[in-house]
Amino acid sequence: MQKSVMSQVQTGREYAKKWPMRKELAPIFTEFRVIKATELAITVMPILAMLTLFMQINYLGSSFLPQAIAIALFFLSLPLQGLLWLGKRADTALEPAMEHWYKELHSKMVANGYQGHTPKDKPKYAELAHLLNDMFDKMDRAFTKENL
Repeated sequence: MQKSVMSQVQTGREYAKKWPMRKELAPIFTEFRVIKATELAITVMPILAMLTLFMQINYLGSSFLPQAIAIALFFLSLPLQGLLWLGKRADTALEPAMEHWYKELHSKMVANGYQGHTPKDKPKYAELAHLLNDMFDKMDRAFTKENL
């Protein structure tokens, strides 16, 4: 069942907040880059859209209003595209190799005293984000370096 666009954007915002922004994970997962780009786009694109709209209308005249609005809407849509991607990624099931790594990591954490949630049969990237967050917060650095 497909989610509405707004619920997928909300899921993307929650996933971006939940994902551990650690440099160790950047080469493995694209989330680090997408979240950074989306955060930048959220702050910069509204300003750029207004500036573009103002400059085109000011220098080219009101006859270029439709083109200026189209470009401004494109700039405003860029952060939404990042959030939509993150929302879809959060609800995507892990690939078999990643699922195996997830379960192996969870079992190693339990062996070292982790008392978190039980792993699901078909984990999604949102559950992986939660487990990685717990690993960085609750486990020591030696365990973290050994398992990444």
